[in-house]
Amino acid sequence: MIHRLKHLAMLCLLLPLAFNISTATAQGEQYQAGTHYEILKTPVRTSDPKRIEVAEVFWYGCSHCFSFEPMASTWASQLPEDVNFVHSPAIWHKSMELHARAYYTAKALKVLDPVHQAIFEAMNLKRNKLANKKAIAEIFVAQGVDLDKFNKTFDSFGVVSATKQADARQRSYNVRGTPEMVVNGKYRINAEMAGSHGGMLKVADYLIEVERTKAYAQ
Repeated sequence: MIHRLKHLAMLCLLLPLAFNISTATAQGEQYQAGTHYEILKTPVRTSDPKRIEVAEVFWYGCSHCFSFEPMASTWASQLPEDVNFVHSPAIWHKSMELHARAYYTAKALKVLDPVHQAIFEAMNLKRNKLANKKAIAEIFVAQGVDLDKFNKTFDSFGVVSATKQADARQRSYNVRGTPEMVVNGKYRINAEMAGSHGGMLKVADYLIEVERTKAYAQ
C-alpha cells in the first residue's frame, strides 16, 4: 500500500511536466526555428534570471508599434508570475535616442503609463516628431510632471546609462525593425516571421512554454 502511494505521488509530480512537454512538442510542429522565430547566436542576459523574460523592442514613432501596443499590453497583463514582460526602446539615430531617454525618464519618475501612451499618441496621431528635449518636456508637463524634475531626470546618469544599455541590447538582439519580441534573451520574433502581430504573441507563448519546460527539467 505504501509503495502504491509513493508511486501515485511520483506520478502527480511528473504529470505537470509531461503536460508541458507534450504541449510544447505539439506546438513545436507548428512553430519552427528559422521560420517562425530566430535563435540568437549568443544569448543576451535578462534583467531577472529567475523569471522568463519577454522583451518588446519598440519605437514611439513606429505606427506598427502604436497598433501593437494595446494588443501586447492586454497579453502582458495576463501573463503568469514566472514571466517578466519588459519594453526595450530601439535606437538607430539621434532622435530615437531622445525617445528612449523619454521612456526611461518616465519610468524613473513613475509616470510611465500615462506618458508612454501620450508619447505614442503625440507621434502617431498628432504627427509631432518630438525632435528635441523641449518638445518631450511638454508631454511630461502636460501629465503633471515638474519641469525642473523632468530636466534633472532626463539628463541623469541613470537615464543615460539605461539608454546606452538599451542600445547595446538591441544590437545583441540583432533587431531588424519594430516591433520585435525577444524571449528570455534567446529567441527573436517579428511579424514577418510569425505572420502577423497576433502571431508574434502566439509564438512568444510557445517559446515561454519551451523555456518553462527546460526549467522544470533541470
